[in-house]
Amino acid sequence: MSKVLELSQIKADGTARTKEDAIAEAAEILITAGAVTPEYLGFMKAREELTSTFMGNFLAIPHGTNEGKDTILSSALSFVRYADPIDWDGNEVRFVVGIAGKDGGHMDTLAAVATIFSDNDEVQKLIDASDEEELLALLGELNNA
Repeated sequence: MSKVLELSQIKADGTARTKEDAIAEAAEILITAGAVTPEYLGFMKAREELTSTFMGNFLAIPHGTNEGKDTILSSALSFVRYADPIDWDGNEVRFVVGIAGKDGGHMDTLAAVATIFSDNDEVQKLIDASDEEELLALLGELNNA
């Protein structure tokens, strides 16, 4: 079984300053990884228009709508951390986790992400991590979800 999160899919220093740019940054990682087609970004934006993907504890999880499922080639995550919080509909976001779930295979991954981010100590470790390698070590269990 392939991993949903590889080192190349983690960005410790995101460059986006807006919610829209952060969604695009997360999508670009998924596109580069070969997990989705470029059209997936439009479905991620459409999902965000339906309902905010802000989850609390500095986390947003943008993902596509059901209509975009044909643009998903394989299940994968992108993980972007921001030094300065992004305004996400009035909420502060420091972590954007883009999700592409092939054949509904993202629910266990979503649950694993939620578990990590429900623990304030784990969130602080992610904030304090020095680089992508350290972030991957902290997030490695997502590959077992």
